[in-house]
Amino acid sequence: MKIKHQLAIFNALTRLLVILVLWLMLPILVENVVYHHINNTLLEKKKKFIEHLNKEEINDFIENPEDSTDAFSEFSTLHSEFLVLSRVPIKPHQKKTTFSNEYRKIEGEESEYRILQHHFTYEGEDYQLEIGSSLSEVNDLTFAIKLFIIIVFVVILLITFLADTFYIEYLLKPFYKIIDTKIRRVNEPETFDHTPIKATSRDFRELDFVLNQMMDRITEVFKKEKQFISNVSHELLTPIALLKNKLENLLQNESLDDHAIDKIAGSLKTLDMLKKIINNLLLISRIDNNQYEANEEINLREIVSDLQEDLLDRIEDKDIQFMNEMENDFVFIGNKTLVHILIYNLVTNAIKYNKPKGGIIIEDGFVDEHYFISVKDSGIGMDELQLEKVFSRFARINSDQEGQGLGLAIAQSIASFHHIQIKVKSALNQGTIFTLLFEKAN
Repeated sequence: MKIKHQLAIFNALTRLLVILVLWLMLPILVENVVYHHINNTLLEKKKKFIEHLNKEEINDFIENPEDSTDAFSEFSTLHSEFLVLSRVPIKPHQKKTTFSNEYRKIEGEESEYRILQHHFTYEGEDYQLEIGSSLSEVNDLTFAIKLFIIIVFVVILLITFLADTFYIEYLLKPFYKIIDTKIRRVNEPETFDHTPIKATSRDFRELDFVLNQMMDRITEVFKKEKQFISNVSHELLTPIALLKNKLENLLQNESLDDHAIDKIAGSLKTLDMLKKIINNLLLISRIDNNQYEANEEINLREIVSDLQEDLLDRIEDKDIQFMNEMENDFVFIGNKTLVHILIYNLVTNAIKYNKPKGGIIIEDGFVDEHYFISVKDSGIGMDELQLEKVFSRFARINSDQEGQGLGLAIAQSIASFHHIQIKVKSALNQGTIFTLLFEKAN
């Protein structure tokens, strides 16, 4: 997932968390506002009632003054409000005015009310005044407010998410340009573009400047390494060639006995091995330094068919059953010589460490739209310790076998050069499977 999407999602989640907190607090906030408004209204009605109260009105309200349980009640037509005046003794330390929410049954209909209770004394008599206001409409209003606010929050969340996405895209545009034109070219110093990136952010300009400096140093290191490789090729291979010529000339001397001839032949064999090691190390170094072109169309099925013919003698010598089960003519762009070496090393490795009358199976196919080719043998296999070092230079599975232990190291370098994943599975005495997973299927 790209950084811009991660930032947009993070901001959206942050807002969602804020909305969730507000949603949880919203009932309390709305109720406080609504109750405050109702309380003020009830207090105004209480004040007006008390101001205009006299003995005659009380006697009119309460028809039987001597019965303390009798009370006057007055209701609105829709039962949204009520007023009750009754004779009730005032208890010690009792608050004069209190508010509460209670359910009251009025004319057979029960509803929840916000009730003001006010205790007062008038001409030596204690009274209790109750003024109630229905909460049914308030509850409906509260629900409507909550629904409206949550809809507004969701709309704001979506709008800000889109705004963040486009704004972050705008902010990170120089960053992605740096990745595309700079970082992706780290392995290609010759094609690196040193043109400064236009960016409003000082951080991106600084990053671009540092990358340019880094690439200058990398370019210099590449040049020195190429020069070193060239020097090694000349300074080491030339003396080896001279020694080989001198030893071959010595072999023509008829005065040498058999013991001397054996010594010279052993020396020639050692020189040949040394030459192979140097060439292989130089090959790895050149691959790692991107000194090869990768612009040829390569058909893997054709390469495997050619290898089968080239290695037929070695396959027959070990009585191995070679099965080419490739079904796809997969073509990709790369260096044909290097890919040939890659598959050659895997197949010869399967032959070398196979059992007599064993088998080699080469298969191909597609996994998640990625093309793969696998080389499976029925050889001696490897344990976990050997698997960890299988691609290390000079690592050999079996010391009894010939070789310098560079074949799989070369294979890995070629695979990395072509952005191919190389995987290996193995078990002792059961065989080994090398799989090449290509970056993209055509």
